[in-house]
Amino acid sequence: MLGLAAVRFATPPRAAAGNISLVDGSLHAVLRAGADDADSAAAGISRKWRMVIAYDGTKFKGWQYQPSPPTIQCFLEKALMRITKLDRKELCLVGAGRTDTGVHARGQVAHFTTPFAYHCLDSFHSAINGLLPPDIRVREISAACGEFHARTSTKSKIYHYKIYNEAVMDPFHTNYAYHSAHKLNPHAMQEAANHFVGVHDFTSFANAVHNDRVRSPIKKISRFDVTKMDAIIQLEVEGTGFLYRQVALLIQVGREGLPPEIVPKIIAAKDRKELAKVALSAPPHGLYLMSVNYDKEILKPPVGSPPVSFGRTHQISRCKLLFY
Repeated sequence: MLGLAAVRFATPPRAAAGNISLVDGSLHAVLRAGADDADSAAAGISRKWRMVIAYDGTKFKGWQYQPSPPTIQCFLEKALMRITKLDRKELCLVGAGRTDTGVHARGQVAHFTTPFAYHCLDSFHSAINGLLPPDIRVREISAACGEFHARTSTKSKIYHYKIYNEAVMDPFHTNYAYHSAHKLNPHAMQEAANHFVGVHDFTSFANAVHNDRVRSPIKKISRFDVTKMDAIIQLEVEGTGFLYRQVALLIQVGREGLPPEIVPKIIAAKDRKELAKVALSAPPHGLYLMSVNYDKEILKPPVGSPPVSFGRTHQISRCKLLFY
């Protein structure tokens, strides 16, 4: 027999529960706010919610909303709209970073708003993950203060870029790491990476699709670490942004085809053509958005908020055996 989980609101809704069929075939009874909640929304009272999201970006056209081909934001909005019965404009879903096609995430952050509140987030959390495809998962949901904004409140982000550095590519890494059959020198790569640290105009490394008309080329890199882990060379970058075309230049340095001192020269040129002369593009599927960092104060939930939901664990009850 299927169990029904009820999502509870701060004000008891007058509307009846509605069953939502989930991806895994189970059912959750999800309640929508009634007239009392509509009155509070009309008075200008809204609640903001923060989500931490992980996804395998292989099948998606990046984060930013577009109905076809599908994006991460598109799937999240459809799930939220189905549960809350709100439209896109009411939800105002915003992500911390607009990851590109094929880029993965372990700690993407997004926020959305509702004109009603929840007493418990666990059932809501289960419902949204049940409506999402298996390669997208909401890892955490919590209440957020009104001043919190997933994108503009960001202090820094941490990215990983993985390079599989063996003669034969491991098929289990095909969609998750760039394959370099040339033996790379991680020490030379680290020396080159150090030149990226600081505040720079990274126009030379901009993606041609965006042409930097929306995204500023001025970025601050706090650290850029190159670590060898068996067959994997991992680049870990913390800063206000990361352009994975930087990886292409580091790979050329790692092959010892270019000196580490080429990096400041390419940065100073502020011209993508200069980078194209010495390095090809690196594929996006080796890139991961690992986490987004905020000031502790901005992450404090409002007073009276429900506990943070990290997902519900299931336990199998022990069978009682009869002995004669």
